[in-house]
Amino acid sequence: MPESPPNPGEAVPAAAERRIRWDALAAVIAALVGLLALIVAGYTAYIQRQQVSAQVWPYLQMGKSNADGHYQLEAINKGVGPAIVQSVQVLADGKPIPNWKALEQLFGFKASGGIVTSTLNKVVIAPGEQLNWIAFQNSADVDAFLADWVRFRVKARICYSSTLGENWLVTFDPNRLVSPSPVQSCQTLPASMQFVD
Repeated sequence: MPESPPNPGEAVPAAAERRIRWDALAAVIAALVGLLALIVAGYTAYIQRQQVSAQVWPYLQMGKSNADGHYQLEAINKGVGPAIVQSVQVLADGKPIPNWKALEQLFGFKASGGIVTSTLNKVVIAPGEQLNWIAFQNSADVDAFLADWVRFRVKARICYSSTLGENWLVTFDPNRLVSPSPVQSCQTLPASMQFVD
């Protein structure tokens, strides 16, 4: 014979009370297992993102060469992913310089040999690639140019990205190698502030 539902005033049998507690405990355990699964999935996604980031990490170095027939300012990607140059800014004593000609005029620089320049702004530099930003025919010209660079307190700032949209800023200093610094984003500079080489 089926049991009739208990009246509100009657006591609940101990077996029914125990069953309700086990159901609640099972629900709590299921919720904890689900939360743990979410945490593990999130951590796994984070680790995968870090691994992918490491596989496409660009490392742009700005340097100079004045030996063995190579007389230039250069950009070298020593990373494992392409460096996507977003902006180039050259400042002399804090004032923007628009191009190489304006910089040469500021210096009063006349090369004894020819000069060859390459575009750095808005280019992609492949892993292991070296871009000769400005090249001279002899060491005397590159040395004189770099002496003026220091004398006029010139700074070149290059902001670049990875294929995942991570950003870095590197500055050219003729006296030392400067490591790139991570930045939130590459500023969108007005045309008057960019170096168009």
